[in-house]
Amino acid sequence: MTTTEAQVEEVVRLVRQVFGADVAGAYLHGSAVLDGLRPSSDIDVLAVLRRRTTEGERRALVTALLEISGAVGGDARRPDEVADPQPDEVAEARPGGASDARPVALADARPGEVSEARPVELTIVVQDAVRPWRYPPRCEFQYGEWLRTEYERGHTPEPGDSPDLAPLITMVLLGDAPLYGPPPAAVLDAVPHDDLRRGIVAGVPELLAELADDTRNAVLTLARVWRTLATGEICSKDAAAAWALVRLPEEHRPVLSRARAGYLGPPGTPGPLGASGPPGAERERWDDLAPRLRPYAEHVTAAIERLISG
Repeated sequence: MTTTEAQVEEVVRLVRQVFGADVAGAYLHGSAVLDGLRPSSDIDVLAVLRRRTTEGERRALVTALLEISGAVGGDARRPDEVADPQPDEVAEARPGGASDARPVALADARPGEVSEARPVELTIVVQDAVRPWRYPPRCEFQYGEWLRTEYERGHTPEPGDSPDLAPLITMVLLGDAPLYGPPPAAVLDAVPHDDLRRGIVAGVPELLAELADDTRNAVLTLARVWRTLATGEICSKDAAAAWALVRLPEEHRPVLSRARAGYLGPPGTPGPLGASGPPGAERERWDDLAPRLRPYAEHVTAAIERLISG
């Protein structure tokens, strides 16, 4: 079993330990179900519950995920070193472990490379909050490494509306990769096309705000929003970049090419300008292309706005 497969099992086991029989299903999504995990890809899991969560349960999830998930920069314990949530973090021990989880085959480090834990993104929804479908959908819990510092300071995620669930649930249904429970179509409704478009576009302002701090992800995700609106298809960041590159003016292509190369590069190997790092770390530098970032974003955003208005 690879480190990545062990992490997936740990995440499913954790969700089942905290919520027991109230777990309707757990599903893989993201890069793993589109065109395969890349060196810097997260492990993306959606869990569907039959009831709301408590603050104590959400805190127990955060405490365990801080250990399971690979921090950006590679500082994380391996899955076999992770302790179970303590009894005072979960009010009642629940039955069930990882034994009923579906096996997954996921790529890990190549021979001779150090296998690091990947960042984990766990999203939880309550079934009757998204089925029947309504917009905006409600997210019950989400853990992601971009909030690690806040989690370590004691922050516990609260439930709330999340337009981003529209593309996420669409991807879960498309990927049809159950880790536990029935196929996703048995517990989730399809997202109407108009709501999918609304959900994707709702994230654009945040991407623009993160352009300087999360450059690669923002550059690639803007390209994916553009392609999804133009074609109606959800695809990987790599496929979206390939589609967008041939449609970009020459002056904007170096920005997207740099982001795509960093996304595809193997862990620990030199990036385009010689920078390197573990999975989840930025391996390419952007200082030479910094003046081109905002013009690239403005061009893609203008293309997105034309598709919305058209």
